[in-house]
Amino acid sequence: MTAGVSDEERMARAALTRVVEPGDERAGRWLARHGAVELMARLTAPALPEGTLPGAGERRVEGYRIRAAAACPERDLDTVAAAGGRFLCPGDPEWPGQLDDLGEARPVGLWVRGSPDLRIWALRSVAVVGARACTPYGAHIAASLGTGLAERGWVVVSGAAHGVDGAAHRGALAAGGATVAVLACGVDVVYPRAHAELVGRIVEQGLVIAELPPGAHPTRGRFVTRNRVIAALTRGTVVVEAEYRSGSLVTARAAQRLGRFTMGVPGPVTSGLSAGVHELLRAEAVLVTDADEVVELVGDIGDLAPARRGPVLPRDLLRPGCARILDALPARGALGGPDLARRAGTTPDEALARLYELHSLGFVERHGDHWQLATAATPGSNARRGGT
Repeated sequence: MTAGVSDEERMARAALTRVVEPGDERAGRWLARHGAVELMARLTAPALPEGTLPGAGERRVEGYRIRAAAACPERDLDTVAAAGGRFLCPGDPEWPGQLDDLGEARPVGLWVRGSPDLRIWALRSVAVVGARACTPYGAHIAASLGTGLAERGWVVVSGAAHGVDGAAHRGALAAGGATVAVLACGVDVVYPRAHAELVGRIVEQGLVIAELPPGAHPTRGRFVTRNRVIAALTRGTVVVEAEYRSGSLVTARAAQRLGRFTMGVPGPVTSGLSAGVHELLRAEAVLVTDADEVVELVGDIGDLAPARRGPVLPRDLLRPGCARILDALPARGALGGPDLARRAGTTPDEALARLYELHSLGFVERHGDHWQLATAATPGSNARRGGT
């Protein structure tokens, strides 16, 4: 795992996860300019020359320096190792290269629990996100997507939150598939607490990852910045339910900015929990309803969803001449051949030939010189109307 990354670099980056908040682009610029080792050296130096870290005021730089002085990367690395985890840096063989698309907002590093290779899993992954307070419909759809994607060999990525996130993870786990939880806290912290069992199952069967070091707790801002990692890590993002103001829409729009696929599952137009999804669909997303349609969009050439159409009815198989005669018959009562020919716009001989054909197929009945719809083809039947 350490190929290409020195122990000094790994230690410095582990320390920086205690110093800078996820998504801090200012710190990202410093990191790109100086490197992790030099940046930590400057932050922990007895005195920092003015202008050494441009773009931040004195008070902000002092805040960085206070956190840098308190950082103990050896302890954090020991803590995550004791939990069966590891710390990944850019340059590691397991580092997902698509996170580099975040530029200066790229994670300093990732704390990981679980045995699979994150880089390999991320290459074939889809994010499924949505409302925490979702409806039974939203939970059902999220679980179905999780199961369907897992059965097709795709990794389901979400945030382990209540509602849609949890349902998507459980759907993938139920299918014996792969799932990744991206947390807004340390990988050894369970949030929400009610998901302790779920997170434990994900660690056993999949991966739990975070930018924040062990023991770090979530905040509102960290949930928002976490979403950019979900968007960057995956091939596309599916939003199941979301109000107008929703972190799930933040994830979807981040995915779009990064050139990833953005998808939404429609809901009832009367549901406020689907209002944000519908707005997303109107402006910038692709409508999907199941795993097949998601895979058709994000997958390889040839991964096509099955054709969708209604059932083929006997009425659909009639030749045009027969269909025209059948349409000309009244819903009630009978007509003679000549009258029926006039209504159908054809000759009496042609009408009679088509009537005998329809009679043999069970569509019409003959009463003397008059013809009417068979009992099975009376108003409301599929034979007469071609379905409803």
